[in-house]
Amino acid sequence: MRSFDFTPYRRSTIGFDRLFEFLENANREQADNYPPYDIEKLSDDRYRITLAVAGFSPNDIDITARQNLLTITGRKAESRNRDGNYVHMGIATRAFERRFELADFVRVDNADMKDGLLAIELVREIPDAMKPRKVEINGGERRTIDAESGPKADVPAEGERADA
Repeated sequence: MRSFDFTPYRRSTIGFDRLFEFLENANREQADNYPPYDIEKLSDDRYRITLAVAGFSPNDIDITARQNLLTITGRKAESRNRDGNYVHMGIATRAFERRFELADFVRVDNADMKDGLLAIELVREIPDAMKPRKVEINGGERRTIDAESGPKADVPAEGERADA
């Protein structure tokens, strides 16, 4: 696998440390492809992750969503070969942990399991304060603050004493 040096980008950007750490860690980790998965973009703000988890029941799978991290863990008690009747065991039911880095404001909406496929629905909900807003231009009119309309300070008039 090819290695990338992000140092030049780190020097010229501010606030992207988490992104560079993610890219560097993803580059270092060995690619484990179990269980296989798909990521679908359903709309601009909706996504679906589908994992092939044949042999697992919903009780064997744990889904944990923390800030910016989704972890899916599968653990199954191996009881298939106790009777010794298997000639070949090709269906993988080994324990797994799959992690997905989530962008800011992405949350898990729903999880469903059918026909050996675990589907996890994700939605991105940007708070109103973070959404773009239109700034109106006052049409060239200048707004000034009147000194008389503001709060008045107790300033003595000319010729008066302040302690009187």
